Amino acid sequence: MDKIRELIDKLNKWSYEYYTLDAPTVSDAEYDKVYDELLALEKESGVVMPDSPTKRVGGEVLKSFSTYKHRARLYSLDKCKTQEELSKFLEKSDAQEYTVEYKYDGLTINLTYEDGLLARATTRGDGEVGEDVTNQVLTINSVPLRIKDRGVYEIQGEAIMRLSVLEKYNETAQERLKNARNAVAGAIRNLDPRETKKRAPEVVCYNVGYSSDIKFSSQTEMHEFLIKNGFKAGYYFNLAKSKEEVIKGIDEIENSRQNLDFLIDGAVVKVNSIKVQDQLGYTEKFPRWAMAYKFKAEEMTTVVEGVAWQVSRTGKLNPLALLTPVDIGGVTVKKATLNNYSEIKRKDIKINSRVFVRRSNDVIPEILGVAEHSENSIDIERPTVCPACGAPTRFDDVFIYCTNDKTCVSRTVSELEHFCSKDCMDIEGLSEKTLEALYNDLGVRKIHEIYSLKEEDLYKLDGFKDKKVKNLLDAIEKSKKCELWRFIHALGIPGIGKKASKQLVDVYETLDELRGASVEDLVKIEDFGEITANNVVNYFINPEKREDLEKLLEVGFDFSKEKVEGGTFSGYVVVLTGSLKNYKRSLAQSLIEERGGVVADSVSKRVNLVVAGEDAGSKLQKAEKLGIKIISEEEFESML
Repeated sequence: MDKIRELIDKLNKWSYEYYTLDAPTVSDAEYDKVYDELLALEKESGVVMPDSPTKRVGGEVLKSFSTYKHRARLYSLDKCKTQEELSKFLEKSDAQEYTVEYKYDGLTINLTYEDGLLARATTRGDGEVGEDVTNQVLTINSVPLRIKDRGVYEIQGEAIMRLSVLEKYNETAQERLKNARNAVAGAIRNLDPRETKKRAPEVVCYNVGYSSDIKFSSQTEMHEFLIKNGFKAGYYFNLAKSKEEVIKGIDEIENSRQNLDFLIDGAVVKVNSIKVQDQLGYTEKFPRWAMAYKFKAEEMTTVVEGVAWQVSRTGKLNPLALLTPVDIGGVTVKKATLNNYSEIKRKDIKINSRVFVRRSNDVIPEILGVAEHSENSIDIERPTVCPACGAPTRFDDVFIYCTNDKTCVSRTVSELEHFCSKDCMDIEGLSEKTLEALYNDLGVRKIHEIYSLKEEDLYKLDGFKDKKVKNLLDAIEKSKKCELWRFIHALGIPGIGKKASKQLVDVYETLDELRGASVEDLVKIEDFGEITANNVVNYFINPEKREDLEKLLEVGFDFSKEKVEGGTFSGYVVVLTGSLKNYKRSLAQSLIEERGGVVADSVSKRVNLVVAGEDAGSKLQKAEKLGIKIISEEEFESML
């Protein structure tokens, strides 16, 4: 029995580190070895303890759900959509402190613990009676089976499904799930717990609805209780001491929304003091001490009216769905990306079908899946010739390519446009329209030819007068002094975007060093696989690319950085990881560079300082292994 207890405690500790802290301390193989040992001991002894991880496997299919009456009612939240409405709530509640959290877009779950053990898990239901989904929730690794505090507690949380998990699930699913919200609801409210486990939801907890032992004084105290007892206690929790701080917290959440791997549809603001909450009380439906600030919708349904095929710089034909215009978050959306032909088939997208469309800030809207087909729905045909030049296309089971890599106008213009774009050489004035004019009227085909343009050439173009000619030539000249990562990104090496370009510069300080790198060297870089590494090596050994690059370098680029002598960060190559409370990443980078430091995007042997904020992950772990100096945000501030 002692051995079984020891193995359970060890496995539960590892699960907590992996699923709740995102900081595993053992490999999967080590976990599996101990798990198998526990399973064998349980079979031999016939003893399975209540918090054994072997109970998470998922039992038999249920015939129906039973109901359960909650000890404390689960209220809905009142909602507002404007700062004026939020201000009214703050004025009416008149509290000294508020908490600001994510409003998760999933399925509410109520977890009941008795004497330290998970006794029951239920859905919200009507707030008073929910459905018993204990067998389903037992399969969710982020829900602790045992907690430190004894007594009876009801813990409220939200079941969510990560967008990356949904995408992975859909790659092999016979029937695709339409969106993460529906997917997680289907996972929990599914009579087969094995399906719950397959969809891999997680539960984030944010409230203690009932407590037999502890009289909490604040939301922050509840939050600390949840963390202490091993719950995944939300991904954002901020204490605000003024209306301005509440609004600042909401702005932070909304600005980071598009980077999250799960759905949120707003922020939740609560009065922090439980005493003040009790004074404010409840309406029939809502607590008067909490408010959900709803963001503008990011997902709607509309109809696919047609498909346009755009030719990229690599010759890839990218499908763009033409939609019946729909308002999403205050923006009229008429087009959405379809990624590739394989995805069109996998998602079963057809013309005249109604589809789910999601928009995230400035990201091109995307089609998540089909809402319904109509009797007029027709298949999207695969192009057999390039829409730009008429050359035959090539299909590799996923992507469609134009086979004309010499004279296809769209391919050449796209390549030039990528080189000149904001994230690359940032040559203002060289829009797609201007580049098409350079191609058609001045015969520009290669990137280096942009740097050979003269005044008399540009005067030949429609709409080019003195000021426009001068501004464009100045912008071209200005681009010769740039950061090396921008130049590498601009070359258009397959698979090498903004992040990968910065990672290359973190390891290779000069272009010559990079050109001499081998596949074996490159795969050592974080997130670089053999395909990416081969793309880099093949680009630099390709005779045609090498000739073009030599001609481009003859222009005279300056990749050097102005060094600040004697600055606080002089001599430091710094990596920023995790969330900083008081600094946006861009501001922290600027402050380091202004004081003589160099900011790297990934941890390597060249890095000698890491600034670790909250929720720092793999970069921090790698820095610890390499023995690199690590400082907190407070130490960073003192250095400033």
